Amino acid sequence: MNRYSSLCDDFYINMNLSTEMELPTNRETILHFFERIQKNYPSMRNFYCRERGDFVLEEDKDRGDYRWATIETRRVCSGQVNPEAIEDAMNQHQLVLELAPYMLSVSPLDCEALDLLFGFDFTFRGNHNQVVAEALGVSPAMERITEVPGASVINFEPSVTVALDEDCRTQCRLSVETRTSAYQVRTGDFSEDQLSVYVTARQYGSLGPDSSFKSVLENLQQVCHEMLDNHVIEQLLQPLKRTIALRRTL
Repeated sequence: MNRYSSLCDDFYINMNLSTEMELPTNRETILHFFERIQKNYPSMRNFYCRERGDFVLEEDKDRGDYRWATIETRRVCSGQVNPEAIEDAMNQHQLVLELAPYMLSVSPLDCEALDLLFGFDFTFRGNHNQVVAEALGVSPAMERITEVPGASVINFEPSVTVALDEDCRTQCRLSVETRTSAYQVRTGDFSEDQLSVYVTARQYGSLGPDSSFKSVLENLQQVCHEMLDNHVIEQLLQPLKRTIALRRTL
C-alpha cells in the first residue's frame, strides 16, 4: 500500500484540467480518447454518459480500488481510489494530459486551471462536525461558543487557501468536508458516511511557452507531498484518525 493509505479508510488522487473553451463532444473523438486510455488500463470498461452530458470511463467500483476518467463540458478529469502506489495514479493522470492536446484539442493556452487533489475519507457514523471540532479544536476567538451549555456543533468545516507565488497563480487549499445534517443531530439518527479531508494544489491560467502539462503536474505533486508531510498529517489527519477510532469504541 502507499504511504498515505494507513491514515484513513479510503485514499484517492484526482486530477482536473479545466479549460476556457468547451471540449469536443462528437462521438468519434470521445470514443477514441477513452479507447486510448483503455489500451493502457484494460479493466476500465464501464463507459456511460451522465444526465448532464458528462462522459465516464471507469473500472468496477465494488472491489474498493478503481480508476476513472471523465470528459465534461469544460473539464477533463482523472482519478484513482486506493492506489497501490502513488505513481500508479500519477502515471494515469500524465497519460490523460498527454492525450488531451492532440485528441481533445486542448492547448496549454486554453488552460483555465490544473488541479491535483489528494483526498482522505474517514467512514464514521455520528456527528462529523463535533468530531472535527474535538480533534482539531477551534480558534480561541470562537472557542467559547462551543462551550455553551447543551450546544451541539452542527457546522464546522475548516478551510484555508494559501498562494505559493507572488502572482497567486500557484495555490494550495486544505479543506474538511463533513456530511452530517442538522436533522441527523436533532433525531440522533446518523448514517455511516464519509468525513473528507482534501489537499488540493492548483495552477491557474494558461501555461507559458517554457512549461507543459507534465511539468506543472509534477510541481503540483511536489506541493501536495510537502504540505501533507510537513503541515497536514501530524496536525490534522492523525488527530482525526485517533478521535474517530476512540468514538468507534464508545
